[in-house]
Amino acid sequence: MHIFAPQNKYILIMSLYETVFILTPVLSDEQAKEAVKKIEGEVKTLKGKVRHSESWGLRKLAYPIQKKSTGFYFLIEFQVAGENISTFELMMKRDERVLRFLTVKMDSHHEAYAEKRRAKKSGKEKAVEA
Repeated sequence: MHIFAPQNKYILIMSLYETVFILTPVLSDEQAKEAVKKIEGEVKTLKGKVRHSESWGLRKLAYPIQKKSTGFYFLIEFQVAGENISTFELMMKRDERVLRFLTVKMDSHHEAYAEKRRAKKSGKEKAVEA
């Protein structure tokens, strides 16, 4: 006798997230770019999609972290299923190059502000180039 059970089909809802992270200042520019590529690759292995990534450069920290007073700041916006965020954050905690990070789920207002900020920044860059 065969019992036919309906197959459970799950729909993954992809949410938009933004992570700001600080890399240790002892890295060279190439090593910092490699670390960012690794983090972006982790998003892709979690079946996510990187929407935007930008470097804010080497900045002074508000307070010392691990006896360091500066760090490389980066911002990354990505889409991923909510259940994969804990895996992503665990990877960030385990990476010794990352001093601090903060991941925030973006709502529609946050997304609109980010788009406006990027457009304003790209407008300034175009004005500088001219």
